[in-house]
Amino acid sequence: MGRQIVHRLLVSFPALLGVLFLCFCLLQVVPADPAMIIAGPDAKAETTAAIRDELGLDRPIPIQFADYIGRVLQGDLGRSIISNKMVSEELALTIGPTVELMLGGMVIAIPLGLALGTLAAVRRGTLLDRAIMAVSVAGVSMPVFFIGLVLIQYMGFQWGLFPFTGRTGPIWDGGLPSLVLPALTLGSVLIGPIARLTRTAVLEVLGADYVRTARAKGLRETVVIIHHALRNAMIPVVTLIGLQAAFLLGGAVVTETMFSWPGVGRLAVGAIVSSDFPTAQGAIMILAIAFLSINLIVDVLYVYLDPRMQRS
Repeated sequence: MGRQIVHRLLVSFPALLGVLFLCFCLLQVVPADPAMIIAGPDAKAETTAAIRDELGLDRPIPIQFADYIGRVLQGDLGRSIISNKMVSEELALTIGPTVELMLGGMVIAIPLGLALGTLAAVRRGTLLDRAIMAVSVAGVSMPVFFIGLVLIQYMGFQWGLFPFTGRTGPIWDGGLPSLVLPALTLGSVLIGPIARLTRTAVLEVLGADYVRTARAKGLRETVVIIHHALRNAMIPVVTLIGLQAAFLLGGAVVTETMFSWPGVGRLAVGAIVSSDFPTAQGAIMILAIAFLSINLIVDVLYVYLDPRMQRS
């Protein structure tokens, strides 16, 4: 297990470096000059040139990137052009809300997706099976922003069940109601794919010899389904959950913007719109690290769920 984790970390580092370099290059072609933003619209050309030289913006892009990575390795992510705060301080304030939103979406999506998919497999061919699959296809087809708008309109605005603007605080300090609608919006995208793949995987496992043997032993059907069928069907489902959870980061950007949720995604969008390059680069780095970390967790779960990988 330890060697697997070390190997994945060694593979992830070049990928992270490539993502940072690509985003660094893309930010350089944005038609905005950080030196002019700092100096102001009425600054003289000499002042702007001095700021550009101080920030190293007149150097070649590879040298700028090397300097940036050197500062990052020392824990210095730079200073925001707009707020003049340290980027690390702004990220520290937004990582917690993003983690809350991601975990909230997965807590909603994973149990519901597994339960609906397993129920559809057990009731294969019935009206319940067709209804679950229809709802799953509808959930996959609808974009995040549409689901969010519907929830805001009805559950937030008309019925007044939950707040739909901002974050009232951590979930352990009265912030749970404000998390419900953003987490439901984010998690609803994941329920459909999990339910569909769970149904397919469980149907394949239900015909296996060890499931028939478990039934022949007189075990209860609930034990057969949960302990024998569902666990062995989890390997492809874990793959999907890992991939979808990583792509939830993109949905988190949209969700945080819609609900004014103070997370990393909203910070990144605001920084890109305002040409705050240091903050944008820091936010992109955090999102990339989160993406790679989720993939690492999925690989570790493979080893736990499949004993063959432990032996290999």
